[in-house]
Amino acid sequence: MVLASLVTLPAVAQAKAVTIDTQLSQYRGDGAYLAIYLTDARGVYQQTLWVAGKKSKYYKHLSDWARGSQRSRAEYDGLTGASITRGETLQISVNLDETLIDSGYQIRVDAAVEDMDDQPAAVIAPLTTAGAGTPIRGQGYIQSLTYTF
Repeated sequence: MVLASLVTLPAVAQAKAVTIDTQLSQYRGDGAYLAIYLTDARGVYQQTLWVAGKKSKYYKHLSDWARGSQRSRAEYDGLTGASITRGETLQISVNLDETLIDSGYQIRVDAAVEDMDDQPAAVIAPLTTAGAGTPIRGQGYIQSLTYTF
C-alpha cells in the first residue's frame, strides 16, 4: 500500500480526517495514472486530492479531472506520487471540511493506462456518513474505492 501525505482544503473551518483506499483491478497492462478529486453536488470540479503518476504529460488522459483542474500545477503541486499497478491499493489521507460531508460532494477517480482506454469517472463515491466504510464498485482499472473517517 502507498500512503500519501496529508493535504488540507483552503479555509477549512472544522476538518475531518478521511482515508481513501482505491483498489485497482487485475487488468492487463502497465501502471495506472489516477486523479482523485472532489466535485460538488452538480459534479463540478472543486479540489484535487491526489494524482498517482509523476509524468504530467500524461495528465491530459485523466480527462474529467484535467478539464476541471485545467491541469494547473497549483492544483496538484505536492499532491503527486508514483503510478500504481494492477491489484494494488492506493491509500491517501486528507483533511476535509466537515461541511462537505452529507452535502452532495463526491470523491471521483479518473484512470488511464498507457496504450489502453482512458476512464474518466471510473468511480464516483458520494461523500456521506452512511457511505463511510462501504466499498463503492468501480469500473475498468478501478475495482473499488472505500473511504473512512
